[in-house]
Amino acid sequence: MGEEREQEKGKKKSGEFQVITEDQLDPQFKYEIIKEPGGENFLRCMQCGTCTASCPVKAIDPDYNCRRIIRMALIGDKESVLKSKFIWMCSTCYSCYERCPQDVKITELMFALKNIAVKYGYIHPSIKAQLDLLEKFGALLEISEFENRMREKYGLPKINQSPEKVKKVLEKEKIKDVIEGDS
Repeated sequence: MGEEREQEKGKKKSGEFQVITEDQLDPQFKYEIIKEPGGENFLRCMQCGTCTASCPVKAIDPDYNCRRIIRMALIGDKESVLKSKFIWMCSTCYSCYERCPQDVKITELMFALKNIAVKYGYIHPSIKAQLDLLEKFGALLEISEFENRMREKYGLPKINQSPEKVKKVLEKEKIKDVIEGDS
């Protein structure tokens, strides 16, 4: 009976919790984060939950929990944080940033975590998809004649997309190499 209860404690609605052993933790990870621009206030977090309560992404995806991401980073669960899809889901609405009583600047922290993830080769597929759009259209979306007619109607200049210019920048900065892990 006690064994069943222990197994039940470790279960989650969508599966089981992962047991983390000490050898999987990186105690230096928090220091790596505070050195990254945007991560300077990271250690101020007192796990109050204001960030998660303020988050519009949480309203859409109940599994999203920025407080949990911060906690995982604090304990040194580096691999789980950097592989997480959640660091890429931040909508950058700044609700958490404005409400945090400790001025952790969580939106900036998410940028820092994304930057660290990229350094270690963890890049969300959506970033790769955005790169493909930039190469194809020179922007994140194609501007059709309809959009240009609407712009003209409101007195805005026509947009002439030039993917060639964007491709040159991407090539010069070796963005594709970074995204594909060739750097």
